[in-house]
Amino acid sequence: MSKTLLHLVFGGHLDDPTTLDFQDTENLDIIGIYPNNAEAMKAWRSASQAHVDDAHMKYVIVHMHRMLDPETGAETEA
Repeated sequence: MSKTLLHLVFGGHLDDPTTLDFQDTENLDIIGIYPNNAEAMKAWRSASQAHVDDAHMKYVIVHMHRMLDPETGAETEA
């Protein structure tokens, strides 16, 4: 059984598309928490594609396992 490496996928409108300064943090679009990078990438890709025409909308993947366990939270999956 492989180790669960939690990933959070969320997005929102940015002030400037070259930064990660979200306009309204109280209304972020929380897509979900996923047990591995592959599932998070699927969710991220789907959400990003749904907003492809909005240059100020950005979705990101946060590697929660790295924040929860910085010493051993390295990515070990494809």
